[in-house]
Amino acid sequence: MKLALRKAADVARRHPKAVVLGADTIVVCRGEIIGKPRGHADALRILDILNGTWQEVYTGIAVVWEGGKRRRTRAVKSRVLARKLPPGRLHRLAGKHHDKAGAYAVQDRDDPFISRIEGDYTNVVGLPVDAARRLLREHLAGFKT
Repeated sequence: MKLALRKAADVARRHPKAVVLGADTIVVCRGEIIGKPRGHADALRILDILNGTWQEVYTGIAVVWEGGKRRRTRAVKSRVLARKLPPGRLHRLAGKHHDKAGAYAVQDRDDPFISRIEGDYTNVVGLPVDAARRLLREHLAGFKT
């Protein structure tokens, strides 16, 4: 949530009349926080860690307004199971998603890495839509009082 809030607050300071939604996603596996890979070798390392295991995907979301002076935050957690893939397949996948936490993209139909999701699918994609809607509704409800 801190990273989502930092992103949203930065934009809100530059656009003080806007309502800004920010989000940030991390993957946690075996106690290790996994963000975006720093290149092909790091993506391969990450995919090897996740290969055939359960992991948690956390997305923090933040709504910021009044130039960052007002804010609401929330976090969403989903559990994800990765298929056990052979090293050659992991090597090919490692070149695809350097801009994604966990080095995979569940929304990519050609990405066979994920076999099961428990929880919010949109959270694993990177923006938990229902939670974001609730947060925005809470923000709007504050203006009706």
